[in-house]
Formats: sequence, structure tokens, C-alpha cells
Amino acid sequence: MLSVELLRPLLRAAWGPDTCDPVGREQWRPDNPARSQCGTTALVVQDLLGGDLILGEVHVDGAKAWNHYWNRLPDGTEVDFTSDQFGSGEVVVGGHVQHRPPGPPRRCREQYELLRQRVFNALAPSRPA
Repeated sequence: MLSVELLRPLLRAAWGPDTCDPVGREQWRPDNPARSQCGTTALVVQDLLGGDLILGEVHVDGAKAWNHYWNRLPDGTEVDFTSDQFGSGEVVVGGHVQHRPPGPPRRCREQYELLRQRVFNALAPSRPA
């Protein structure tokens, strides 16, 4: 059965500058692979584990700098696979359920599809035929 513990290393291995939000691509680095991966990652996690998307804000010096996504699993557990991307002074605040429209995302569609393909391919050997 697919679990958070199994999924975490697969996501980390699948992240790259080509799967992050283009707005944050300049900040992506191999030593901080979770940077700008939250949106695509939250969508792939929802595809695999279900549950809700949660949308919060990242504040820097008390002002909103950008949005941040994570997941609430069907059992109510909140999991944020990209929480380690934040540096000192970057604080996630709030968080509410964000409805996911049907179909692929309008923003970051290519990044989402690439990340999804990598993770699903990594899972393929362990999934029953």
C-alpha cells in the first residue's frame, strides 16, 4: 500500500528545476530541491493519496511573498512534502481547502505532468499489474 513514507523519497528524487514553478526557478538549487515544488507536488500527492489541497501564504517580514500548497489526507492528517524549502524569515500562515478544478492544472501544467510521470514511473515496479 502506498504511504507517505514510501512517497517522500520518490518525490525528492523526481524534483528538479524542470518540475518547479517557473516563477521560483531562479531560487531552486540541488541543495534545496523542494524549493518552488509545492504546487506540482501537492497535485501529484492528491492524485495518489486523495484528500484535499491546502493553500496558505508564505510571509517574509510580515508581508505576503507567495502562496504555498500542501495536502490533507483522507484521514485528516496534513502532510507537507516541501516544508523544508523555507529559510529563516519565511513563515507559512493560514491554510484553507482549495478546490481542484477537473482536468490538468492551468498553471505549471508541463511541470506537473513531468513530476507525475516521474513518480508514477518510479512506482510502476512496485505496483501490481
